[in-house]
Amino acid sequence: MSDAAVAEILKLPPEERMRIAEIIWASLAADPDSVPLGEAHRALIDEAIAEHKRNSEDVVSRDQVLAEARRR
Repeated sequence: MSDAAVAEILKLPPEERMRIAEIIWASLAADPDSVPLGEAHRALIDEAIAEHKRNSEDVVSRDQVLAEARRR
């Protein structure tokens, strides 16, 4: 995409730019395997997996998370 095209998009009203962002996000979410994963993100995921393996009993259920969110 050219800088001129980006400049034109940035001139749009916020609602239209948000709609473009939503369309782009949906297209990425439709095929998550096509989105490259950076090394920093990979390292965070690997660390989270390792932590879970070290403390596999230290988890919070979905119901517990939802109950806590509803209390707030």
